[in-house]
Amino acid sequence: MANLTGGRALVEMLHRHGINTLFGLPGYQSDHFFNALYDAQGTPSEIRVLQTRHEQGAAYMAHGYARATGRVGAFSVVPGPGMLNATAALSTGYATNAKMLCIAGQIPSSLIGRGFGFLHELPDSLAILRGVTKWAMRVEHATEIPDAVNEAFRQLNTGRPRPVALEVPMDVLGMKTEIALSDPPSSYAVQQPDPRAIQQAAELLGKASQPIILVGSGAEDAAAEVLALAEMLQAPVIANSSGKGILSNQHYLSFSGPGGHKLWAKADVALIVGTRAQQPLQQWGTGGLKIVRVDVDPVELRRIVSPTVGLVSDAKTALGALAAAVPAHNPSRPSRHGEMMTLKEEIDEAFSQVQPQYDYLRVIRSALPEDGIFVEDLTQVGYSSRYMMHNYAPRQHITSGYQGTLGHGFASALGVKVAFPDRPVLCVNGDGGFMYNVQELATAVQHQIGVVTIVFNDGAFGNVKRMQRDDHGGRVIGSDLHNPDFAAMAETFGATGVLINGPDDLGPALREAFARRGPTLIEIRVGEMAEPWRHILLPKVR
Repeated sequence: MANLTGGRALVEMLHRHGINTLFGLPGYQSDHFFNALYDAQGTPSEIRVLQTRHEQGAAYMAHGYARATGRVGAFSVVPGPGMLNATAALSTGYATNAKMLCIAGQIPSSLIGRGFGFLHELPDSLAILRGVTKWAMRVEHATEIPDAVNEAFRQLNTGRPRPVALEVPMDVLGMKTEIALSDPPSSYAVQQPDPRAIQQAAELLGKASQPIILVGSGAEDAAAEVLALAEMLQAPVIANSSGKGILSNQHYLSFSGPGGHKLWAKADVALIVGTRAQQPLQQWGTGGLKIVRVDVDPVELRRIVSPTVGLVSDAKTALGALAAAVPAHNPSRPSRHGEMMTLKEEIDEAFSQVQPQYDYLRVIRSALPEDGIFVEDLTQVGYSSRYMMHNYAPRQHITSGYQGTLGHGFASALGVKVAFPDRPVLCVNGDGGFMYNVQELATAVQHQIGVVTIVFNDGAFGNVKRMQRDDHGGRVIGSDLHNPDFAAMAETFGATGVLINGPDDLGPALREAFARRGPTLIEIRVGEMAEPWRHILLPKVR
């Protein structure tokens, strides 16, 4: 037992769970928490505080930190408008299965729900948090803080990872009392797959003539097991967005969506691991296809179609068991290297017609070191990167998932760079999306967060404008933009701003930027780009 304020107990418990970085903004309802963060400086429990210029930026930084590391990204906001500003990022984390911890302040306990109009009061803020998280609770007394933090981390580290939230009223943070701190568990229970289902799945895969593997973010910690099974079965591995790099794109069996679409038509058994597989299952068709599905979330197994065999487990455990069981049913298979490389060349030729995205991404991949991390915002180059960009390891391609959150990219990239200060981090943005979090240039300069940011400036919400013109009879409205001189603006913040003309100039600019300390913004003024959707929205093939 220790005599502590609720705020100090919260800091101590966060430290015990491995939190060493917190993104956020201080404010009235969070004062006692930030007092405790101040008092912990210079002690073993110190947590680095990176203050941002907007709550949305703080939450996106926690998102980027979590997605790039697989660890918990923590942030703090005041209630009311502060918490509401963070909900877009929480919904993004929900879509991308990110381990985000939101610590939200709250008005005094005695005033909650009474409608007095207290500063930042909302009718039911906890209901809002529960709508964008896996789990959320309000702490009613300072002595509840250790158990509440432990439960938050249990939720983050078991089952399907998604954001969680703790709402702590200001009087609870300021309350000083005897509090029993506790240590986190040394490990969390792992769901073991059903042995009979493993044998059924192994027999299906081993006897398949054209097996295929689909992976998503749920397989990020199972790269070695994915590789072993892919080579054992000579099964191509298909990944889009968050699954990219689980099998390096340098491997002959690694493909993005367009390659997967061609292979899907001929497959007889599909192993789907840690991914919603929404597009293949709903749009490509499943007629005559046997499906083995691995997911830690039992609900996901049957959300769209029921699999032939379903395995409820984390990917590493289930695939390890499959890799041990498949050989008993698997014939010796000749390498498909030549066949797959021919398909890769065919697909790359088709990609090369999507210009200028293809040329920009080719230059980016050449300049970005192999351990570099690529963050895409919603822009023409970002869309195209989902199938054109090569990634060599898990967690090297950061997206907003199905949420499609315009403007997340720059702030998420800052969180990635905070997590990996010695690795190059590159973010691609459009002019529209970049302005959502442009103020975080100040955060990048203040904390010397050396993200390299490309802004493709076409003076419009380009994708919206194309749809208005092509799909809606030329009804162009609200999609043209007035922009600053982005490169010059970056300089006023204290960052390095560079204006270039096209792909030929991008390589040297990137290499200089990666060698530079501090943030760099590269502006490229562009015209209309080829529509990228022909390789993303693919038709039914079975």
